[in-house]
Amino acid sequence: MKVWQYSSKLKHYWQCIRCLSETSHGRLVLGIETSCDETGAAVVDEDGLILGEGLHSQKGVHVKNGGVIPPLAQNLHQQFIDEVVQSALRGSGVALKDLSAVATTTRPGLALCLRVGLEYSKELVKTTGLPFIPVHHMEAHALTVRMIDKSISFPYLVLLVSGGHCILAVAKGVGDFIILGETRDSAPGEAFDKIARRLKLQHHPKCKNMGGGQAMETLAKEGDIHILDGKHMFRMKSKDCDFSFISLKQAVTHFIHESEELQGIFAGNPDFLNNASDICASVQHHITRHLITRILRGMDYCKMTGLIPGEKQTLVVSGGVASNNYIRGALKKLCDYKDYKLVCPPPHLCTDNGIMIAWAGMEHLKQGTGIAEDPSSVRFEPREPLGPSISASVREARLRVQRFKFWTDG
Repeated sequence: MKVWQYSSKLKHYWQCIRCLSETSHGRLVLGIETSCDETGAAVVDEDGLILGEGLHSQKGVHVKNGGVIPPLAQNLHQQFIDEVVQSALRGSGVALKDLSAVATTTRPGLALCLRVGLEYSKELVKTTGLPFIPVHHMEAHALTVRMIDKSISFPYLVLLVSGGHCILAVAKGVGDFIILGETRDSAPGEAFDKIARRLKLQHHPKCKNMGGGQAMETLAKEGDIHILDGKHMFRMKSKDCDFSFISLKQAVTHFIHESEELQGIFAGNPDFLNNASDICASVQHHITRHLITRILRGMDYCKMTGLIPGEKQTLVVSGGVASNNYIRGALKKLCDYKDYKLVCPPPHLCTDNGIMIAWAGMEHLKQGTGIAEDPSSVRFEPREPLGPSISASVREARLRVQRFKFWTDG
């Protein structure tokens, strides 16, 4: 009897200690991400402390296939989502009953992939009765920096660059974004991936198991940025902040074909172009130059209209392409020139993950916004915009951008 009483009291003591530990974190949000090729989950607290994370990456599979195949991605999400969520919960040391809400990516993304995360989450909140917060994937990227740098306040300029998106926006508040410009066709990450595949970099000995963007950045370190000068890769004459990468892909594809003919490399030939590194360097350089031009105009427009008041403004850059060091270096020089503070999440938070979804959910929970009244009625939206676009207003302002040289020759 005494042993039982002692054990019971000890068990109760440790339960109290754990409760105190959990409540010290305040509210807790579980975030779930399945918009493309990463199955992610994480638990964060009100202060942005990451209590636990689970992540399963499909990138290795899709690199071998030459790109993301939606039905395969869907199947992998279904296979690993429960394991990833349970891993995040175990790492956090909290149970489902200790959570304050569940936040899940519901837009934009690949429809088949979004469906997996949404259906799993609906079942979870139905079972637990937890509040459900549908999250916009691009907003999550834009808000991540507020988790790691508490000094960042609204409004701020944000560039979101990835394999599927290229957006320049003003973040006015949680759930409140104005689009200055966005891509009219493809995204920079897609351009990197397609050109890398055309160069057969997935088989290059220096690029083993790398995605297209990482492979190109690796080889670009040895290349000449000027090899594609004069190829008219960007034909946009409108004075706005919109982006376009289709003419880049066409020009580079044509140049690669010409180079292969000159070097005697034809279909089925496993050899690599001897100027592959130059092509990688020049593509990276010209993509960066295009981004810089549009951001410069966006900064000037924000100053003219007072969209971002104050002396020291902030440019936030996030998304998979934001981990590119050449692009980061150029943006740092631009921000120094324009008296902006550049803030980029660490590379592992630039790619898709459950942490950013959990934090976006926490931001909404704190504001009391975005919580679904009827979780069962929530639908996924593969193409929902981040906010209203004022691209036409930027164009009408006809702001001439002063050329900014971010590189050194030689």
